Amino acid sequence: MNWWGKLLGGSFGYMLGGPLGALLGAALGHQLDRGIKSSAIDFDSNHPGDTERVQTVFFTTTFLVMGHLAKADGRVTESEIAAAKHIMQQMQLTAEQRQTAIALFNQGKDADFDLESVIIQFKNECGRRRNLSQMFIEILLATAMADGHLDALEKQLLVKIAKILGFSRLTLERLIMMVQAQQQNQNANRAPGQNRYNKIEDAFKMLGLEEKANNSEVKKAYRTLINQHHPDKLVSRGLPEEMLKIATEKTQDIKAAYEQIKKHRGFK
Repeated sequence: MNWWGKLLGGSFGYMLGGPLGALLGAALGHQLDRGIKSSAIDFDSNHPGDTERVQTVFFTTTFLVMGHLAKADGRVTESEIAAAKHIMQQMQLTAEQRQTAIALFNQGKDADFDLESVIIQFKNECGRRRNLSQMFIEILLATAMADGHLDALEKQLLVKIAKILGFSRLTLERLIMMVQAQQQNQNANRAPGQNRYNKIEDAFKMLGLEEKANNSEVKKAYRTLINQHHPDKLVSRGLPEEMLKIATEKTQDIKAAYEQIKKHRGFK
């Protein structure tokens, strides 16, 4: 049974505790009450680091912070709402999951939302799963940049999130560059099945590099990124199964950038 089934079948949301437990409980409403009273399933993943628990934390924190970022500049734009809906579609959420995700998104927009406490609990729950935390930041960046740019207030919040999670400002700037290149690639008009960057410089950006990078640096960056975004590895570390498609698309864009650079440079 996956994390969602265990969440609804047992008292896991209640046992989570902290700000995430309270916010998740509010989003689930009567579903959580029903779960607390149920003894049909003994959900024993009640310790930070357990896979199903981390999956629940990742799902909860992602939609909470997406809502908070969307409201950062005072209003939620249509493109930001569309980006959130796109992620829900990619995840192929059930009706209950979608309802919960929307409720979490709306809670994140509240003026009294405690971003710092939520991110600190997320960090503690995920432990040393750095690749998982990076994927979390990349999903947030994709949502924040859905309208084609990163607002100053959104960036300020992302800098704060990255710092709490142990990522430097330089690393965040590299991730921004990568997400921007990926979005430009996805938005480009191309034939079905084609995955090609309009400019070679965008292919380099997708690998977090400048065009002046040598071949050894290109190969190293590619290997590192593929390892960081490997879908199965991320799921085993706590990425919800529903987000597998997001990780898969990421690896496809990384591979496409690498293949284009290899062809451009003429190396194997």
